[in-house]
Amino acid sequence: MAVREIRVIPDPVLRTPCAEITEIDDTVRSLVQDLLDTVDDDGRAGLAANQIGVSLRAFSWNIEDEIGYVLNPRIVDLSEDEYQEGDEGCLSVPGLWFPTRRAWYAKVEGVDLDGNKVVIEGTELMARCLQHECDHLDGMLYLDRLERATRKKAMRTIREQLYQD
Repeated sequence: MAVREIRVIPDPVLRTPCAEITEIDDTVRSLVQDLLDTVDDDGRAGLAANQIGVSLRAFSWNIEDEIGYVLNPRIVDLSEDEYQEGDEGCLSVPGLWFPTRRAWYAKVEGVDLDGNKVVIEGTELMARCLQHECDHLDGMLYLDRLERATRKKAMRTIREQLYQD
């Protein structure tokens, strides 16, 4: 369908929790195709619907040559005693990467375009992606998960970038 423009901070759609998809119709099918088309680019690991301006619970991913999507995703399991530390970035916070702690393993349940239950799980990068995209759908950015001093630095950098443009 279309590669859509990415919404960037401080766009309020990024801070708005997304609504459940209650009916799978042509609008939702078009949204999924746009999510898949837009995430299918080098350096893109995941994309939530609100990042393209649609406040519905859906996201796509592009991890290790696998592209997929899920509707109405919810995290149902996270490793409680194994974590990963690493720099995380976001298409909606372009050019900035900060150390973000995430669970090493994550499991998400949702549905596909036929209404069938879908389970996506993974470790490391896939786990990070699942957590990151579900956060987006809840109106959170990875910046909200940063340690206080790092978050302060990140917000200062973002303010500086906004005022330079």
